[in-house]
Formats: sequence, structure tokens, C-alpha cells
Amino acid sequence: MAASQIAMKPERRTTMLATDRPAGSTPTAAARSPRRTLLRSTLITGIFVAPAVVVRIVGLHPDPVVALLIFGAAVVSASFLLAWAAEAAQIDVSGGLAIAVLAMVAVLPEYAVDLYYAFVSGHNPEYTQYAAANMTGSNRLLMGLGWPVVVLVSVVAARRVGAGKSTGLTLEPGNRVELGFLLIAGLAAFAIPVGGEIHLAMGLALLAWFGFYLYKVSHGDVEEPDLVGTAAALGELSDRTRRIIVVSLFAVSGAVILLCAKPFADNLVSAGTELGIDRFLLVQWLAPLASEAPEFIIATIFASRGKGTAAIATLISSKVNQWTLLIGSLPVAHLLGGGGFSLELDSRQVEEVLLTASQTLMGVAVILALRFRRAAAWTLLGLFIVQFPLTSTPERLVLCGVYAAIAVGGLVVNRRYLTATLKAPFLGTAVRHSGHPHHLAEEAALPT
Repeated sequence: MAASQIAMKPERRTTMLATDRPAGSTPTAAARSPRRTLLRSTLITGIFVAPAVVVRIVGLHPDPVVALLIFGAAVVSASFLLAWAAEAAQIDVSGGLAIAVLAMVAVLPEYAVDLYYAFVSGHNPEYTQYAAANMTGSNRLLMGLGWPVVVLVSVVAARRVGAGKSTGLTLEPGNRVELGFLLIAGLAAFAIPVGGEIHLAMGLALLAWFGFYLYKVSHGDVEEPDLVGTAAALGELSDRTRRIIVVSLFAVSGAVILLCAKPFADNLVSAGTELGIDRFLLVQWLAPLASEAPEFIIATIFASRGKGTAAIATLISSKVNQWTLLIGSLPVAHLLGGGGFSLELDSRQVEEVLLTASQTLMGVAVILALRFRRAAAWTLLGLFIVQFPLTSTPERLVLCGVYAAIAVGGLVVNRRYLTATLKAPFLGTAVRHSGHPHHLAEEAALPT
């Protein structure tokens, strides 16, 4: 989720003007509008959350398809609540430990379903395929759809404001830290299809890599947060009111997600059977799309407002999360569910992981120069769409080869940036977001 990556957001140059107003100003219609925004957002999400809570608490068992819609809508709505709270919490959060905890909470909707599948696979091997499906689907959806859409929307937005013929996005130097973390994790993940398993040792290594990532970001340079929509409305409130609402949103959204994750995951499988749809494909694409919808929407809004660099950098951070925290957690959940020390994958699941790893390598290789060109975005999007009619093993291996060939080409073209990218996680400086923009502006205005 774009809003969920609290500790992992790269440098942003634009400040949030909504909160840049004198302290103690008298309320006006403009000042009251944040409360209207918050009320409207709360009512809309509440409409979709309420049915799921009632069905779950009362113990009703509707038709699987109906239940899927009810619980799916609740998960998406709760994800929005959590996204808004996580974005607004950047104003008040400070310190490495606080940022790390906040980041862990913020990824809850994205990983709750997958970790449930991995946990159940510990005592029901049939669910292993669903854990692999959800993990590979969320990864490929983010890079194959989220990344290119943000770049293409940014290009259109630049042309709309008369910025000339834009050919893509230029990333900030600080974004090389995220690319370095993603590149190393992506290369290491090729061990999964080679071994045909996600071993606990691999999982712990990826979790340690994620922990190091949090450490780097939490000790990086501080940048003020940049908020939009409902999160910006939260930022307009007084400190005390904002903190109470943010904590409440965290509590409510977390409770809804934990309450609905299991029935959503189970009914996703049952609905596939009832509708005659491949359950693997349904779990692979529908569940990630539901949990990542807020992230995609917020990132697209940023891009449409001329903040494409911030939007794509946030999605890059999301990809680091998925390729470290998500994959690393699967064998741990599998073990806690009664399984062994490795999550065994069959041939179909090995293909999926290989395809995902190949896509990841290509995505990083083509932007090593910190330039995300329009042609690269179209290529990622095109290959993402092409994968759906390819169902046989030879066809999917050919697609892996295409990804690999483009990745090699990108590494050759951008070879002078490869060493710097590999060193960046250890030597580079990340940027974290903390503090109230208005307060920071006041401090900057003080005489020295």
C-alpha cells in the first residue's frame, strides 16, 4: 500500500500545503472542510464494513460468492482506513522503533490473507498452492500494473500542464537504496525455484534483510510527509484530535482485517469452485487486487497531481516489502501451522516464482539509472497482460526468458550504475518521513 509504507518512503520535494497555515487561525469554510471529508470517508467505508462485521459476529453462512463480496468489500474498506491512518501518523511518529512498528502494522491487510494460507498449509498441504499464488500475484500485480500505470499517468499529467514531451520519470538519488535492497533480495529469491521450496533459512534471511531495511530508513535523513485526500484532512486537525482519530482508525481497521481475513480467504477458494473458475488464479489475482487497491489508487492520485516521482518511489518501497517481509514470513507461518521447515512447491508454483523473480530482475535492471522511461513502463505492462493467455509450461518459460533477456540488456546498458546500486543498502542514505509540515516550516523560519 502506498500509504502503508511509512518507514520506507523515499525523498519527496513537495510539501503538504493543506497544513501550512498559521496556528490559531479562525475556522472558516475551508477549515471545516476536512471534517466533512472525514465524515464522508467514514460513512462510505462504514457502509461496506458493517455487513461483514454483522455476518461474522452473528455466525451467518451466506453463499460463497455473496460472502466473498461481503468480506472482500470489508477488507478493501479497512485497507483504506488503515492507509489514511498510516499516512497521517507520519506527522507524529519519530524514532526508529516507532517507525518500524508502524510499518509492520501498515502492511497488515496486504499480508493477512497470504499468511493465513501459509499457516493452514502447515496442516493442509492443499493450501500451499494458495500461499504461493497470493504471494506471486501480489508481487507481479504491483510491478506489472502498479509501476507502469503510475509512470504513464505521470507522463499524461506532465503534458496536461504544458511540461513538454515527457518520456518518463526521474527518480531521486536516495531511491537507489530501495533499488539496492530489491535487487539483492530479488537475486537471492532465484534460490527458491532452483530448490523447489521456500526454506525457513531463506525466510529468516529475507526477514533479516527487511529488518536491515527498516534500520537504514529509520536512521536516514528526515523529510516532511506529503499527504492527499482523507489523510490530508486528518493532518488539518489539532494534534490531540488527530492522534485520537488515527489510533482509533488503526484499532478499527486492524480488527476488521483480522475478523475478515479468514472468511475472505476461505470463501475465495469456495467461490472459485462454485463459479467454475481456477481457484489458483482467483487467489492469485483477486485477493491481491483487493488488498492493494488503496495503494494503487493513492499512488495514481499522486501521479495525476504531478507527484509521479514520489508515487513510483513509494511503490518501489512496497515491492521491497513484498520481496522480503512477505516471502520471508511464509515459511514461518507454515511452521507455526504445523508444517515442516520448508514450504514445498510443486512444478506450477515453481514456474510462478521463477516468473515473478524474472519480472523483478527486469523491473530493477531497466531503472538502475534512476530513469523510468515510458517505453519501459509499456513493456512491463505489456508483458503483464501477455501472461494471462499463456497457460502451458513451455509458454511460461518463454515469457521468463523474455523477462531475463530484457533484464540482461538493462544490466548491460546500465552497468555503470550496478556497483553503486549493490553498495547502496550498505553505504547509501535513506530518507524517512516524520514531523508536521507546518511545524517544520516554522522551525525553518526561526532566525539562526
